[in-house]
Formats: sequence, C-alpha cells, structure tokens
Amino acid sequence: MNKPVVVSEETLTEPVVVADVAPAAAKAAGPAYVVLAGISVSHFLNDTMQSLIASVYPILKDTYALDFAQIGMITLAFQFTASLLQPVVGHYTDKKAQPYSLAIGMASTFFGLLLLSVAQQYLVILVAAAFVGLGSAVFHPESARIARLASGGRYGFAQSVFQLGGSFGTSMGPVLAALIVVPFGQGSIAWFSSIAFLAILILWRIGRWYAPQIKARKTAAVQAHPDAPSSRRVVLALLVLVALLFSKQLYVSSLSSYYIFYLIDRFGVSTQAAQIYLFIFLAANAVGAFFGGPLGDRFGRKIVIWISILGALPFTLALPYAGLHASAVLSVVIGLIISSTTSSIIVFAQELVPHRFGMISGVFFGVAFGIGGLGAAVLGKLADHTSIEFVYQVCAYLPAIGLLAVFLPKLPRHVR
Repeated sequence: MNKPVVVSEETLTEPVVVADVAPAAAKAAGPAYVVLAGISVSHFLNDTMQSLIASVYPILKDTYALDFAQIGMITLAFQFTASLLQPVVGHYTDKKAQPYSLAIGMASTFFGLLLLSVAQQYLVILVAAAFVGLGSAVFHPESARIARLASGGRYGFAQSVFQLGGSFGTSMGPVLAALIVVPFGQGSIAWFSSIAFLAILILWRIGRWYAPQIKARKTAAVQAHPDAPSSRRVVLALLVLVALLFSKQLYVSSLSSYYIFYLIDRFGVSTQAAQIYLFIFLAANAVGAFFGGPLGDRFGRKIVIWISILGALPFTLALPYAGLHASAVLSVVIGLIISSTTSSIIVFAQELVPHRFGMISGVFFGVAFGIGGLGAAVLGKLADHTSIEFVYQVCAYLPAIGLLAVFLPKLPRHVR
C-alpha cells in the first residue's frame, strides 16, 4: 500500500520515518490512510461483535433467570480474559511481531459467537464470552502498533481513527440487538459470525502489508531526550494514567452494562427503546473518541486529558436526577466529553515508553477491559443489594479522579 516505514525509537514525538528517506519526506508523505481505514474498519467489526454480549443481557437474564451478579460475571469472563492476555501479547510482539496474528485472533471471536448462539447452560455462556475476550486480547495490542506505524507522525490522529472504529462498533451492538437478536432470539447471534469472517479477510490483507514493514524495520539505540522525565516520574505518570483510565472506563462500563436496566426500572421503557437510548450514548462516545486524538496533537495531550475527564463531572452528577429525555441529552454530553480522553491517554503512555508500544498498548487496553469487567461484576453485586439508581449515584463521582492529571509530567518536543 505504501513504502515500508520505520517507527523511530529515538524520539518521543518525531514523525514516523520512511526507510532510507529524510524525516521531512516522511512527514510530507503523511499517514497511510488505506491502512488506517482498514484497521479502523476491523476495529469496528471487532467491537460490534463484542458489544452484542452486553446487548443481549436482558434476553439471557429472562431466559436463564440470572441475577445482576451473574450478568456481571459474564462481563467479567469476557473482559478479564482480555485484560490478562493483552499485556502478554503486546510484550511478545514487541520482541517478535506477528503480522497474521490479528486474523488468527479474530477466529477466536468467530468461534465464541457461534458458541454463544447455541449455549443452553450458564457455564457455556461464560466460556463463549471468554473466547470473544481472547480474540480481543490478540487484536488490540498489535493493531494499535499498526495504527502508529501508519500514522505518518500524527499519532493522536491515527489513534483516534483507530478508536473511532471501535467506539462506533460498540454503539452498533444495541441497535443490532434491538433489530435482530430481540425479535429472533439467542440463535440469531450466529448470523454475526459472518462479520467475524469479513474481519478475518481484512486483517489478513493488513497482515500482508505489515509483514514487509517488519523485515525492513531498522532498530536504533534508544537515546533519552535530555529533558525527558526520569524513570521514577515515568512510573508515577503511568500509574496516574491507569487511575484516569479507571475513572473513565468504570463509568462507561456502568452505563454500557446496566443503562438498559436503569431506563427500564426507572422510566418503564421497553427493552428495544432502552437499547436505542444506549446506542445514543455509545454513538456520542464514538464521536468524542475521534476528536480527542487530533485535539491532543494540536493543543497537547495533558490539557485534553484534564478537560475530558474532569469536565464530565457536572453532567455525571446531574444524570441520576434527570428525567428520561434529559437523561438522553446528558448521556450524549457525557459520552462526547469523557470518551475524548482515550486516545490521548494511550499516546501519552506510548510516548513515556517509546520502545514498548505493544506492551504499553496491551497494558492500557487490558486495564480498560479488566476494569470494565471487574467493575461490572462489583456494580452488579451492589445493584442486587441496593438498586440500579444507587449505583449511578455512586458512579457519578468517578470523574473527580481526573484531578490526578496534575501529576502528569510535561513531555519534551523534539526540535524539528
């Protein structure tokens, strides 16, 4: 698709360098848009299939008489599997890139969907969710590396394009569930295996583009920038970024897993109508995720992180006390603001540890999945003992953790 490119490991913010060509020429070449589009579409397909799990919770709850704690355990089986394996996959591919691993990992999602469509026992449902989580664990670290490799130096933009596909795919799950799974039942989940097959084909083609980049890549000695933060400050900054991602992801998880039940219990809406409201929130997340990266490139990632997490606090505090239509409006505002931080957090972490892109991406994607899964299980247990409304009153304070952004260091910019 494009000439082989090399991610320079000497700098934190230098554009991707085309092999044997001056850096200025690499910058002029810009991002590899075809590759970015392909990896974003793959992310869309991957997360569309993943979001079906949460979207069919009402069906599974009614069919198998599950309580909220058991619903949370399904989310935990899916997301905790991905959380454990993503850093491992990222660490391994840092040492030995696997261009066709994305297609192979998608096969796990394919099998998980088929198993979920025929599952008749709770344990089988958990196993099917774990297989889908395994596919996600393989997909995210290496695809994030490919997005950076194809960025042309516009790291925030490339990460946002990648995140846009995933966020939009997540938002499509409730709509597809309302239109297909609710009317036709659990067995219709098998129809979505065709989406997994399409994703396998796209990822195999991207793997063919990625393979020669690996062979042509030149390694350079890592030389720290004289103004770069110390190792101690890097560790502190990474811990802060994890905490910020915790506040964001746990709040989004609370809405993704239980918003349908909240709307049904409080306002008496139908399951299909509640899924449409969930789609509105998730679609707002997709839009916010896209704009966060370019804004970070333009104004700095630290300021975007500040605004996107702490700025959502007034609206999350108001949500538990709003009416149905006001809740829909507030969910859109919250989604737009809070989701814009993801790209900036991931790129910020990559710039702190520039020679461990795969591991860092795996850790942060893995933490996001793990926090979401563990949080969903804990919140489900809390909802069983109190109420869904009480859960949202507690979660409303999570964005206040954004105050920790004051401890993030200022990263140096390479003199161009």
